[in-house]
Amino acid sequence: MKIFNALQDLMACVGQDVAVSDWVTVTQDQINLFAQATGDHQWIHTDADKAQSGPFGSTIAHGFLTLSLLPQFFESSIDIKGSRMGINYGLNKVRFTAPVPVNSRLRAHMHLLACEAIDNQGMQMTWKVSVEREGSDKPVCVAESLVRRYP
Repeated sequence: MKIFNALQDLMACVGQDVAVSDWVTVTQDQINLFAQATGDHQWIHTDADKAQSGPFGSTIAHGFLTLSLLPQFFESSIDIKGSRMGINYGLNKVRFTAPVPVNSRLRAHMHLLACEAIDNQGMQMTWKVSVEREGSDKPVCVAESLVRRYP
């Protein structure tokens, strides 16, 4: 975990790889709950029997499920002392570059693209987040995430 003593300390890390998250395992229970929450019951996600003969050989996580893990990845990789609140401000770019088979282990690499002061003594950061799947050379998701933090 990368620890910062203050929001302003992040400015020195622009253009750098900053942190790598802990591993997270994506289970079929998570996939099913995500399908229930979003209404996306596509068989490649929820029907294990049919998915065995499908293009991926098993069920796969929804791309948006993978994307929704970003806050968890940030939580396990970066700690900013004195920051009481963080807000997901949005995304500039997102690509789902490879499937995430059920029971895959994922982790994220955080690269700080930009950091600027905003209102209320806050800081807006633009992160390139590359999510890797254990055992694969290709990332499963690459996203440009906008995060705002406040003291």
